Amino acid sequence: MATASLAFNDCRVPARYLLGGLENGMFRSVMMTLNTIRPVVGARGVGLAEGALTYALDFARQREAFGGPIADLQAIQFMFADMAIQIEAARLLVYQAGWLVDQGRFDRQDAHFLSVAKAFATEMAVRVSSDALQVLGAQGYMRDHPLERHYRDARQLMIVEGTSQIHRVIIARALLQRDLVYP
Repeated sequence: MATASLAFNDCRVPARYLLGGLENGMFRSVMMTLNTIRPVVGARGVGLAEGALTYALDFARQREAFGGPIADLQAIQFMFADMAIQIEAARLLVYQAGWLVDQGRFDRQDAHFLSVAKAFATEMAVRVSSDALQVLGAQGYMRDHPLERHYRDARQLMIVEGTSQIHRVIIARALLQRDLVYP
């Protein structure tokens, strides 16, 4: 998908067509839209991680070393188990965030839940795709290799719809303001 910048100079826009209207303000509308998209970005991270794990698992089942498939090596099995744990944890956070958005709960008081899901799922996608690259060794990071692309795409997800650092600010603010409380 192409990205482009648009600039409108000296044009008049009737108030009824302004994003968010005059009474609510554009910033609030933009922030609410970002909040609703965060579970979608998290879901992209989950799917990307699943694809990276599947690719590396198929490779490990076929790649022979030390007299058998590398998938039989405990160190490799532990890597795959850790990948699966991270994917499942991210999936549940993304489902919760999606449910909140479906309930219309994407305003400031619930934004931290959306930020937790987006930050965790996108960072998980980077970890899982990095581990999948490790399983493939040097072959995995060659230009135009599917896992090289998985890693690059995963890393980009940590930037769009608010960087991981911005999400930490949102989460910390919720903790400090007691919107997010642990008994």
